[in-house]
Order: sequence, then structure tokens, then C-alpha cells
Amino acid sequence: MNVKTPNAIDSYVGARIRTRRQLLGMSQERLAEQIGVTFQQVQKYEKGINRIGASRLQRIAEVLHTSPSFFFEQGDSQPLAVRGLDGPDHADPVAEFLRTKEGLVLNRAFLKIADPEIRESIIALVTAMGQAESRGLSVAASVADSSRPLGE
Repeated sequence: MNVKTPNAIDSYVGARIRTRRQLLGMSQERLAEQIGVTFQQVQKYEKGINRIGASRLQRIAEVLHTSPSFFFEQGDSQPLAVRGLDGPDHADPVAEFLRTKEGLVLNRAFLKIADPEIRESIIALVTAMGQAESRGLSVAASVADSSRPLGE
């Protein structure tokens, strides 16, 4: 029995579709309906089992409010490189985080914040908390030592 193994690029593009779809809070059924396929076909696209034709990828990009190139970018908007896609040693930690439930919830909530000053305050707070943890301090200490209150 010949079991089809997904191509690394097909899997990567599918994962980017899944991440973008989830970030927008869209179901597989809704995406499938809008691009004219079954939700099972969307599942196969997202797993990299089935390849996506150019016109279908263009339509998916339109429905997900992005460009087709988004599906081929690796961290910092770099073009997709085949090398490094096949192993977990080269996994992008940001992409991995965005695939988690916490990553999706955090990003959805952050996108709803329109005030740039509040966004900057949140980034400063999270940065301070991360630095404190890397130095072995408690998160409570990093919040107390923060020189930039959230209200400013």
C-alpha cells in the first residue's frame, strides 16, 4: 500500500492557510463554501495532502484578506526556503506559537486594540515580563518594576 507523504512546501503553505484562517476566526466549512470546495478538501489543503492550484490559492488569499505571497513567507517576511522545512530543529518559534490556542487568542485580542499607545504599553509589559523570566525573576517583580504604567 502506497501512502502519500505530503511535500514539505505543500505542508507549509497549508499550515499558513490554517493559521490565517484561525486568526480570522473562520471555520473550515466557511472557507470551503467561499472557495467552492468541501470542508474535507480544505482539511487536505491544510495538512498538505492535496496541492493547491494557483487560481485556488489566489481565491483563498482573497477570502482570507491577504496576498498569495503570505503563504510562502517564513519569519520576518522572508521568502520560503525549501531547506529547513522538513525538520523540527528549524521550526519557527513564532509560527509554532501562532498555531497554539493561546497564540490565536492573544493575537485576535491584540488586533482588536486600535489605540497604538495601548498596543505599545502591552508590548512593553510583555517584553519586561519575558526579560524578568530570562533573568530568573518572578513576573510579579517585573510588573512592579515596570517604569511605564499601562494608563500612560
